[in-house]
Formats: sequence, structure tokens, C-alpha cells
Amino acid sequence: MSDRQARGAERAMREADKEFQNLPGAGKPLSGLGQNLGEDWWLHQKTTRENIGDEALPKTMRLRKEFGALHQTLDAIDREEQVRQALDDLNVRIRAALIGPPDGPPLNFGPVDVEAEIAAWRERRR
Repeated sequence: MSDRQARGAERAMREADKEFQNLPGAGKPLSGLGQNLGEDWWLHQKTTRENIGDEALPKTMRLRKEFGALHQTLDAIDREEQVRQALDDLNVRIRAALIGPPDGPPLNFGPVDVEAEIAAWRERRR
């Protein structure tokens, strides 16, 4: 690389650096560093940042989100029959997504073990 090319490259880098200094979050650490983020972390961030409701997400993405919050959802339920019904309903939707035509990225999980989830729910309630 000639001296002239090197000066041109440095000038271009300085100009680009000025552009990046005005971006939101400049000088701040990236969020999520050191956390174990799911494979669709970017979609969750975008839907939150742009205030996109769950109804706009593909069916499989809604199921992934629901599956990720399953314990929180179940912990808000007081009666075991209602927990069982919620799990049965979720499993119906999971099975339909697994065998039906694709509506979003493929699921990376299958139906939940109802009895194991109920036992875990009971344990968390203690």
C-alpha cells in the first residue's frame, strides 16, 4: 500500500468513526454480554424495542415465547386443575405447530411433560 493510499484509508476511517459516535448507545457496553441468550434473542429485542405485539409474531415464535415464560405463567395459577388445563392446551398447540404447515421458524422443543411440570409447580409453591 502506498503512502497516499494509507492516508486515504486513515481519513476514511476517521470520517466513519465520526458517523458511529452519534449512534444510540455509543460508548455503552452491548446489552446481553455474558448472558446465555436464546437463538432468537434478536427477535425478542426488536419486538420489545418497537412495541410489536405478540399477535404480529408467527405462531411458532409465539409458542417459543410462551414456552420460555412457562414457569412464570404456571406460578400465577392457584389451582392444579387449571395448571393441568394450561399445559394440555399448550401441548395441543405445540403438536399442531410440529405437524402442521410451517408458520415461522421450526420449534426446538416438543410437548411438555405434564406430570413433571405439575410436580415442579408444586415444588415451587412450597
